[in-house]
Amino acid sequence: MTSALVVGGGPNGLAAAALLARAGLEVTLLEASDEVGGGTRSHEALVPGLLHDHCSAIHPMAVTSPALRALDLERHGLRWLLPEIDCVHPLDDGDAGVLMRSVEDTARLLGADGDRYRALLGPSVRNWDALAQDVMGPLLRMPSHPLLLARFGLPTTLPAAALAKLFTTERARALWAGVAAHAYRPLNRPLTSAIGLGILAAGHTAGWAVAEGGSQSIARAMEKVLLENGGTIHTGVRVTDHRQLPPADVTLLDLDPGQTLAIYGDRLPGPVRSAYRRFRRGPGAYKVDLAVEGGIPWTDADARRAGTVHLGGTFAEIARAEREVSAGRMPERPFVLVGQQYLADPGRSVGDVHPVWTYAHVPYGYDGDATGAILAQLERFAPGVRERVLGMEVTRPADFAAANPNFAGGDILTGAKTVPQLVFGARPALDPYATGLPGVFLCSAATPPGPGAHGMCGAGAAASALRHLGMRTDLLAA
Repeated sequence: MTSALVVGGGPNGLAAAALLARAGLEVTLLEASDEVGGGTRSHEALVPGLLHDHCSAIHPMAVTSPALRALDLERHGLRWLLPEIDCVHPLDDGDAGVLMRSVEDTARLLGADGDRYRALLGPSVRNWDALAQDVMGPLLRMPSHPLLLARFGLPTTLPAAALAKLFTTERARALWAGVAAHAYRPLNRPLTSAIGLGILAAGHTAGWAVAEGGSQSIARAMEKVLLENGGTIHTGVRVTDHRQLPPADVTLLDLDPGQTLAIYGDRLPGPVRSAYRRFRRGPGAYKVDLAVEGGIPWTDADARRAGTVHLGGTFAEIARAEREVSAGRMPERPFVLVGQQYLADPGRSVGDVHPVWTYAHVPYGYDGDATGAILAQLERFAPGVRERVLGMEVTRPADFAAANPNFAGGDILTGAKTVPQLVFGARPALDPYATGLPGVFLCSAATPPGPGAHGMCGAGAAASALRHLGMRTDLLAA
């Protein structure tokens, strides 16, 4: 029987393993931690029964992911839940950008910019089911829907700052800034519109969903698919040298290029070694989980009903903060993301005490204390919130890296989303998953399409592995 070995049990490693097992391979997965999931895990903290997501939390890209749909995770207990409002971006003057599930409702709330927003997102949302496979896959290939992809792709090449000029109101510009800032790049750089437009199009198709019972539910459902199809999982196995690995026909690595280089060393071709050494890391995340009695007292009423709240003020302020972070300087007012997953999934709360998930963009490897800056941003838009905080858990960049080496320096995206790395992944190659070693493939978020719980990096690497074996890649489909 043809065998596959997967090293690393994050969402991409799990997706690759589950898809290969469904295709008939004998699959073994090795995970360094005591449980699979990587950044897609959840835990009780601060108050018994209060459930917090470890890293990934809100999943607009995962709900429409062709990989997750192929695995039919709902059959294995995964249930997506939606907040009343997807995202709110409050401003100091009391105004706010409000992102609703539908393009039409969002456009209506954007007022004078509604028609522009509708024209920008409407066509892609109407065709997202057809577009998803092309948008969420390697860019260097023949697309299934070239005209649709071109219509979607042209605006993505622009810097987010250039696309912001499409809008005339500060609420629309700020709302766009908060979504575009998920790229962790200065907003005046090319292709910084790509991730934001992808999030918006997918979100308008299926909503900014959360997984019932925490993001760990996504990993558990994939684990069930793998085991159901005869796969084996070994946890607590940290691989540091290729000689530790059992023989297999194909090996897939849910690891960053640095770990891959350390494991295979001189076995990798010289150009690949050089590319992996040059691989650029992105800024870090500084996370503060809160136990908040009564929820956050947002000044903006819509923010009290939103699953996600972006804090950073105007477009200009966010652009300045992202520029500072990328330059290695900690801004006084960092961009802060707030998750209120309990609004869609009340089972995460304990009585009137609610889990609130926050993190700020900080420089790579930042070793200072950003807790006060995060709380100040909360207090800025929700006066009195400090008085409601019953407990706090801080995860610094070094803590992210210690728990998951893919997150070196707190870089939870597994690499800077520069133009070359966004297009090619870890190195320029026709196959972005190939390592140059026959039968060995990279499947982490360092490969296209990048970070998230969507599993598409794993799916892309699994397809490459099947092609290497001379097997049909349509076996990965639902």
